[in-house]
Amino acid sequence: MKLKQAALSAIIGVFLVILLTFLNSTGIIALTPDVLLTLRWIAIIPILIYAIKKRSLTTWILVSMIVGAEIGHDFPEAAKNLQVLSKVFLKMIKTIVAPLLFATLVYGIAGHADLKQVGRMGWKSIVYFELVTTLALFIGLAAINLSQAGAGIQVPKGIHEELPHVAPQSWQDIILHIFPENIAKSVSEGQILQIVVFSVLFGIGLAMVREDKRMPMLQFTESLAEVMFKFTNIVMYFAPIGVGAAIAYTVGHMGIEILENLAKLLGTLYLALIAFLVLVLLPIALFVGVPIKRFIQAISEPVSIAFATTSSEAALPKAMENLEALGVPRKIVAFVMPTGYSFNLDGTTLYLALASIFVSQAAGLNFTIGQQLLIVFTLMLTSKGVAGVPRASLVILLGTAASFGMPSWPILIILGIDELMDMARTSVNVIGNCLATIVIAKWEGEFNPDQGKDINEI
Repeated sequence: MKLKQAALSAIIGVFLVILLTFLNSTGIIALTPDVLLTLRWIAIIPILIYAIKKRSLTTWILVSMIVGAEIGHDFPEAAKNLQVLSKVFLKMIKTIVAPLLFATLVYGIAGHADLKQVGRMGWKSIVYFELVTTLALFIGLAAINLSQAGAGIQVPKGIHEELPHVAPQSWQDIILHIFPENIAKSVSEGQILQIVVFSVLFGIGLAMVREDKRMPMLQFTESLAEVMFKFTNIVMYFAPIGVGAAIAYTVGHMGIEILENLAKLLGTLYLALIAFLVLVLLPIALFVGVPIKRFIQAISEPVSIAFATTSSEAALPKAMENLEALGVPRKIVAFVMPTGYSFNLDGTTLYLALASIFVSQAAGLNFTIGQQLLIVFTLMLTSKGVAGVPRASLVILLGTAASFGMPSWPILIILGIDELMDMARTSVNVIGNCLATIVIAKWEGEFNPDQGKDINEI
């Protein structure tokens, strides 16, 4: 079967299954659950054939998400046991992050010995990050005030689940959290920002020593970076299994019906994120001159991984590699991407603005616009550094709610669909950081898409 034939067969099969399911649900025809299950799996066969013929990792990942969702729906008990495979994938990815960041940052800084450029990239990145995240904040705030998704909710009976007590963070705590006290501890805890700070200072220090002392370390970091990129390629072959297992566990654990729960809040978030992509990121990309088709091709794999695993950290190595292939110099990719994971959380910032006001609406607290702005700006500060941790934003939300006298029971309601929300906001985090890297490269006059590689070749 040729590629086009496999694609056509897959489309026809999916259409027929959707049609038969609809006719069955309306009572026009009567099919048993076993017949529907069999038809769905028959429809998946040409999809699998298409993926095999396509020979594209992105296609494999997307198809694995379909298969995983079907496994979770049809065999929920078995699907719950598949979480171990997604955890294996995440563990392998996390082993890459720290050495890759260290090697690329140190080599990028000391190898070029242009400390002024590091300073320029630093202030340009911060200006861009704060501008874009502020726009995300206002879009989230506007969306929840328009939808009023939390208004009229009654305190549910039987809520007994205890959430961890989270002490509110002061501004001193936030600043202290940026700097590492022990680099090994920072690596073990996955503190990306602390690793970045250590690597930048190490790179500056290395650039200041004489050449005979600098060169051995430079050669080591260059070799380490190359090895970690190859390591990433090896680990990515396991991505379809890890991603499919993550989706299967989510559907099996929560049920496909979860899409009906809190539909208004979920819809508000997804529409707000789409609005942010269309109204903010797309105009920026067009203004900067990003080759949109190649950019989408470059981010498709990292975004698919982020969506399924709900972890930006899992998408980081592949995103860095693809951006370099797109024509962004390694020294800029190595500096901007990990820094953005702490300061440029577009999706998380929008979500936190939306979720915090949802909590206040559910609790019947009529905050003024000024009070709402104070809450969301506080959240924007306290959320720095959480992108690599799945659902860490719930902890941030709890701490801020405690600071402003809001109850925790509405957060328990959000907990039911948080994974579905986390998929979307994490994907937007990755898209925003990939675009930010290109923007800074263009600002530095070093974005060369014509010299990039074909993404399918890496």
